[in-house]
Amino acid sequence: MTPRELASRIDHTLLRPEAPRAGIEGLCAEAREHGFASACLNPCWVRLAAGILAGSGTGVCSVVGFPLGATRSKAHEAGLAVADGASEIDMVIALGLLKSGDWGGVSADISEVVRAAAGRPVKVVLETCLLTRREKLDSLEACVDSGASFAKTSTGFSTGGATVEDVRLLHEAAAGRILVKASGGIADLDAAFRLIEAGASRLGSSRSVAIMREMMERAASGVF
Repeated sequence: MTPRELASRIDHTLLRPEAPRAGIEGLCAEAREHGFASACLNPCWVRLAAGILAGSGTGVCSVVGFPLGATRSKAHEAGLAVADGASEIDMVIALGLLKSGDWGGVSADISEVVRAAAGRPVKVVLETCLLTRREKLDSLEACVDSGASFAKTSTGFSTGGATVEDVRLLHEAAAGRILVKASGGIADLDAAFRLIEAGASRLGSSRSVAIMREMMERAASGVF
């Protein structure tokens, strides 16, 4: 894998609620410089990011229902993000409905966001650290049935992040029907490689620049 190929798999992420405008502008500059798949940020910054990244080939990913997944306004939020220039939507699954076994409600929630995204990829955050194995698999099926493009492991704001075991479980169960995004706690290149090898097609990380520096150093030295 070349540095460019790795960068194209990464959503460069800044979701801290206190992040200021300067931080978002810096995130977008880094995303453009490295050729990341997207800059992933909170909805209030989508319009700014879309302007900065216009014509760069790097998309703008907006989170919705973040980080709890408990709102009823996700579809509206997704529609606003699309109007502001978002090219991808990362929504948090309705965890309370999931834990109640209300799979009809879970699927309806995802389907509404998929419709509001108007053809743009929707990644559904499962928050795998809070789920049983059965719940992970059932959540994946809800994502597939509702037209989502990715099942995503984590928000990075709960009790755990992406694990190789969860990515492999989701990837194998998906069997090509949906892609897997790993996010949460991906701090270095080796962790990124392990998750890609387990089946992640996309990574979400706030440490993307450090990962790319490590990748370029290894590529220059020929050591992997």
